[in-house]
Amino acid sequence: MAFPKNFLWGGAMAANQCEGAFDADGRGLSSCDLLPAAKERFMLSKGELPLSKMDDSYYYPARYGIDFYYHYKEDIALLAEMGFKCLRISIAWTRIFPNGDDEQPNEKGLAFYEDIFKECRKYGIEPLVTMAHFDVPVHCIEKYGSWRDHRMIDFYKRYAQTIFTRYKGLVHYWITFNEINMLLHLPYVGGGIIFEDGENKDQVKYTAAHHQLIASAWATKIAHEIDPENKVGCMLAAGVTYPYTCHPKDVWKAMQEDDKNYFFIDVQVRGEYPGYAKKKLERLGIQLETTEEEKKILKENTVDYVSFSYYASRCASGTEENAEITDGNAFASLKNPYLEASQWGWQIDPLGLRITLNDLYDRYQKPLFIVENGLGAKDVLEDGKIHDEYRIAYLREHIQAMKAAVEEDGVDLIGYTSWGCIDLISASTGEMSKRYGYIYVDRDDAGNGSLKRIKKDSFDWYQKVIASNGEQL
Repeated sequence: MAFPKNFLWGGAMAANQCEGAFDADGRGLSSCDLLPAAKERFMLSKGELPLSKMDDSYYYPARYGIDFYYHYKEDIALLAEMGFKCLRISIAWTRIFPNGDDEQPNEKGLAFYEDIFKECRKYGIEPLVTMAHFDVPVHCIEKYGSWRDHRMIDFYKRYAQTIFTRYKGLVHYWITFNEINMLLHLPYVGGGIIFEDGENKDQVKYTAAHHQLIASAWATKIAHEIDPENKVGCMLAAGVTYPYTCHPKDVWKAMQEDDKNYFFIDVQVRGEYPGYAKKKLERLGIQLETTEEEKKILKENTVDYVSFSYYASRCASGTEENAEITDGNAFASLKNPYLEASQWGWQIDPLGLRITLNDLYDRYQKPLFIVENGLGAKDVLEDGKIHDEYRIAYLREHIQAMKAAVEEDGVDLIGYTSWGCIDLISASTGEMSKRYGYIYVDRDDAGNGSLKRIKKDSFDWYQKVIASNGEQL
């Protein structure tokens, strides 16, 4: 058998894409609440538009999600019926500290997540909790400029201390920042960054990244001190980059593209900036202010495991200027002529997952955890059913690749939580019609619908996969 008996099969979701109830029980406004389902969404995500441009004439899908806040018991029961061993979920920072810089936490927010984790435990489901999943308090954006300000580290430390203390014994697996490398690609999404006129954008992005890396190391230290059983991981938006051709310039370009993303994880795993990153910052004229204590914190508080999302591989060229571009998980890429693509242009590459697993394991020699993988597709409801064989095919091929990496290549893999296990709103587009789940939710792109939950064909399929520990695909 490829997978160990304690392999963590499950699914993943994020507070800002599922919870809704954005103004309930003392929750503060979060960065994701101000991303509309509109053409301005992408520019906002890049930090290129001020928040003042948005008003109530827009529809803000994160404010409503799929109403998980009021449906969580029903939803967790359905996931338990599938046999989930693990549920990846995030805490909305502003449910705990509505402004981010509050002295005292919001008890109703703390109690909500305690109830969720207890509900998971009731069914034998291990919670895997992301502390910051594209989630920054709007008050901190407006008052401090978000993660460009060093004071954010202390706010995050207080948040970490609070939740690690409250949920001791209920949660053992933590992720500090979701897709931490997204900060370089979509700065508002990844870190609540909105650029000011004339500002050096590279300086701002890398300063914010530096502060998040220090905050992550502090959180790791605090987690281990409060409960030595805690396992704290980093997370990146992964996907190996192929050279477009065997031209050495293409190979070099592909390597450089991978390094842009790996640099975050290099710091979190090894405790210091790698040589190539130091040289790049030097070339860009970027100065990162830090203290000897912070260097020590980074060095002594490296992560326990490396988690990542994988949706597609990428292609890069240092020679070809006219190659076709395709979409991906916020990363534009040259189109690989050997791969098919999803309805949203994301290229489908199961072998790329095996390559990525090997690449990460060879590089870090730390346990790995696939915490996002899945197919976004338009599902059609026919006679009360959804026949999503295309999703089953996608997942089957990726699990087979994952299985080969473990069984044949010796990769140490903790678990697999496929993305959007119950339909939720898309982080990239704000659409509801871009569905990933095993469970259909009756809500459309404009927020209309009954919110009824309906099992898809993939529900029964994944139930068998988990029951057979990945043997029955």
